[in-house]
Amino acid sequence: MNVLANDGISKTGIDKLQNAGYNVITSKVNQENLITYINTNEIEILLVRSATTVRKELIDACPKLKIIGRGGVGMDNIDVEYARSNNRIVLNTPSASSQSVAELVIGHMFAISRSLNHSYKEMESGDFKSLKKKYSKGVELRGKNLLIIGFGRIGKSLASYAIGIGMNVSAVDMLSEPVEIKINIGNNINTKTTILPSPNMMEKIKDADFISLHIPKQADGSAVFNEKEFNQMKDGVFIINAARGGVINENDLIKFLDNGKIAGVALDVFENEPNPNKKLLSHPLIACSPHIGAATKEAQDRIGTELAEKIISELGQK
Repeated sequence: MNVLANDGISKTGIDKLQNAGYNVITSKVNQENLITYINTNEIEILLVRSATTVRKELIDACPKLKIIGRGGVGMDNIDVEYARSNNRIVLNTPSASSQSVAELVIGHMFAISRSLNHSYKEMESGDFKSLKKKYSKGVELRGKNLLIIGFGRIGKSLASYAIGIGMNVSAVDMLSEPVEIKINIGNNINTKTTILPSPNMMEKIKDADFISLHIPKQADGSAVFNEKEFNQMKDGVFIINAARGGVINENDLIKFLDNGKIAGVALDVFENEPNPNKKLLSHPLIACSPHIGAATKEAQDRIGTELAEKIISELGQK
């Protein structure tokens, strides 16, 4: 059985599939040639990440396709319901990248709280004394209030890290039930605490020093954070988005950065990927990364392994 991992798959995933009798192809096929390639090469399993889209047209045109697998959490590049309604199995790996995304968010919080993103760019000017004065107004994370909006696997993992460095963590989620957070500090020191998410985002954002978004893109394409929400926040808030582009109104975001309401922003995702608004990329108060939340070696190994195990569970050994 032929598997096309069009956006790549880890060696651990390849090995597991090959050992189970699957033929794994890792050639990158351009989107416009994908339907022809799948049919010509009798591909029955298509694995993608975020670069390849699997829409109705492809599903209809590739009758031998049995499984569509997404290496990662979000599946907005796949017509999931249509595929499932046409007897295709759609898989993803919701738990494999949680730690990697959480660590990126923590890294971005350190960066924007101390202006590391922009001071780094300016160091080569050689104006050391002026830069030292300019960037000597950072804030510490310990003791600050972090609000996590969307309390799924990534949000919970982020809570564990943030509590471990001394932040006060609260959460917003549609499911308002107590969640136990396990905290692994290191040196075999483990503890736990409980967080009760609130369904009321507008109430919770008033007290947050840092806000991290972990919610899917809205079905109607509307932003979750607009002028109304920004006005509700406290002055000097920091915002991190490592979820999906489009959940923040980017024009309103720039407006509130420029008027001083927002102290700093970190973005790993953008509304117009792979060609983000250049005003975001050049803004001195925004730290940017190119949608790399899940892009660690460890996460990719876990993603490949999880996909392989799910495929074998569905279709068996070959």
